[in-house]
Amino acid sequence: MYHVIAQLSAPCIFHSCNLLVPATQITFTSHLADKHHFIMASTDLEYKSSSTPPLPAGVDYFKVDVILRFLLFAASVVALGVIVSSDQTELVLFQGNLVPQPAKFKYSPAFVYFVAAFSVSGLYALVSALASIAIIQKPEFKLKFILHFIFWDALILGIIASATGAAGSVAYIGLKGNSNLGWIKVCNAYDKFCRYLAGSIAVALFGSIVIVLLIWLSAFTIHSRVPK
Repeated sequence: MYHVIAQLSAPCIFHSCNLLVPATQITFTSHLADKHHFIMASTDLEYKSSSTPPLPAGVDYFKVDVILRFLLFAASVVALGVIVSSDQTELVLFQGNLVPQPAKFKYSPAFVYFVAAFSVSGLYALVSALASIAIIQKPEFKLKFILHFIFWDALILGIIASATGAAGSVAYIGLKGNSNLGWIKVCNAYDKFCRYLAGSIAVALFGSIVIVLLIWLSAFTIHSRVPK
């Protein structure tokens, strides 16, 4: 009788153990899943917090850049056209006789340098304006071209600023002379020549201001893309 009860009880005990073990396994597995999910969420949070924020889109002034470059091109062409057409011939008293004496820009190295400098700036302005138009169509190359524009704009600014200063100094001597050195003024005789020089130098100064604005514009565009 006791043996039968033991046989009957043993399956019940074993069966109850079988029922308990899966429950424990399910509970333990659930805790592992929750812990794994918490670790993954923490890792994702740390990764998101430590990742580098995307660069700002920046301000796009390429349309203004194109306008300024065409203004530089126009200023260069006008300055060249005015100084090249400034030739004037007048009768000058020489050894008691009136002889025709021409005044041309090529007689002064400063004016020749002026013409060469603004020939370069006009060509550069046209090429860079076309490049700026192309960049508007392909915005992925904007940052690289802005850096190139800053370098080349600064170089062209140095060239045309030095040429404008050299031409202006010679023109001032022609207008006022220099009594200390015995340099006489010539603008009283060559009025047209001096007027054309003055107009050309004024337009050249305008072109220098335009290219300064181009450099500032490119620098501000790069600054707007720096993360705050």
